[in-house]
Amino acid sequence: MDAKKSESKNFWGFPITHFSYFFIWATVYGYLTLWMEQVGHLNGTESGAVFSMMAGISLIFQPIFGVVSDKLLFRKTLILTISVVAIFIGPFFQWAFLPLMHINAALVAIVTGIFLSFILNGGVSVIEQYVQRASLANKFEYAHSRVGGSVAGIVASLIAGRLFLWSPNSIFWACSIAAVILTGFLLFSDKINMENADAAGDTSDSLDWKTVVSVFKIKNLWVLAIFYMGASAIFDVFDQQFIIFFKTFFHTAAQGTLVYSYMTSGQTAIEFLLMFPMPWIINKIGSRNGLIAYGFLTCIRILGSALAPSWGWVVFFRLIAGLEMPLLLTSIMKYIAGAFDIRLYATVYALASNFAKQISVFIFSSVAGKLYDVIGYQHTYVIMGIVVFVITLFAAFALKKEDPVQAGEVAADSGDVSAVKKE
Repeated sequence: MDAKKSESKNFWGFPITHFSYFFIWATVYGYLTLWMEQVGHLNGTESGAVFSMMAGISLIFQPIFGVVSDKLLFRKTLILTISVVAIFIGPFFQWAFLPLMHINAALVAIVTGIFLSFILNGGVSVIEQYVQRASLANKFEYAHSRVGGSVAGIVASLIAGRLFLWSPNSIFWACSIAAVILTGFLLFSDKINMENADAAGDTSDSLDWKTVVSVFKIKNLWVLAIFYMGASAIFDVFDQQFIIFFKTFFHTAAQGTLVYSYMTSGQTAIEFLLMFPMPWIINKIGSRNGLIAYGFLTCIRILGSALAPSWGWVVFFRLIAGLEMPLLLTSIMKYIAGAFDIRLYATVYALASNFAKQISVFIFSSVAGKLYDVIGYQHTYVIMGIVVFVITLFAAFALKKEDPVQAGEVAADSGDVSAVKKE
């Protein structure tokens, strides 16, 4: 009983950590494009260049952050650095972005790319793997902590849309406030049950560069990376300028922005509700199958949006994302734990789920930005949907089955165990 109370006590800070970080994520990715269009006066190609730089610069951060996270394990040096830098989001967009834009569009893309990719594209893997490892040590489901991120999406969509209509720059100051909260909880609240730390992989002394380099020889790493490059990356590229596409269905930009706010609130509400049963669902169907289901749902959503005759249908297909994210987030965390060496958890997560993804985002952001200007949103979305379908079909045949015990899908003493040979 005492142990249960201790684990419960060591759980509640992590959902708030997720909340504060993903409030920043949802606000920036939900409204940065709109801010750059209306305040920065960037066109589709220039906005795409900013997102491409964010993805491109993160290609440097991702592998470094992965290895450093595996070495640090539960030490908070890196994660605190990211949270402190995030405090300066408000000052950057208030006082630095537009002066840099007046100097040179390429310069603002580079500086913004470095700044935001450190916090978001690079930093997300640090946050995610830290909480995932904490869930193993403290014996709670990662998805239940990630509910905090879903709540953040709801709050961000409700608050940020209104803040933007009131004063566009205020959305970034809200991010700075969230970063202060994040820093406070990392310092004073998030506790690890160190008696169970070995469950998350005690790598601080045993991990060496030879072991790290060996991960590149694993065929399944490359299959997972290709899946992320073709499915999850295009998911992000699709969402980057989606608000601009959505506003074309309305007579005024303000009306479109307001409906967009309600729509994203509904999406994240679905995501929030599904986060609770999703660990149980993934434990039943397997994390590999969860990833494949995510890929096909993403394909349906993109193609459906491209062919939608009215904004009502666009809203319907957008709400599917409320199912996609719980599927992806729960599946990938369990899959990496069950299909790879746990000592290399952060490295694999950074390389396959983020590094490879950002390569794709880096390429597709600029390409998609140009295609939006040349052939329009609908035709561009059709191309994206076809790419996602082909890549997901490939992964359905090539992705290795995970070890259900190591993935936490079944108990170690369960009779329903199909051990998977490690590569």
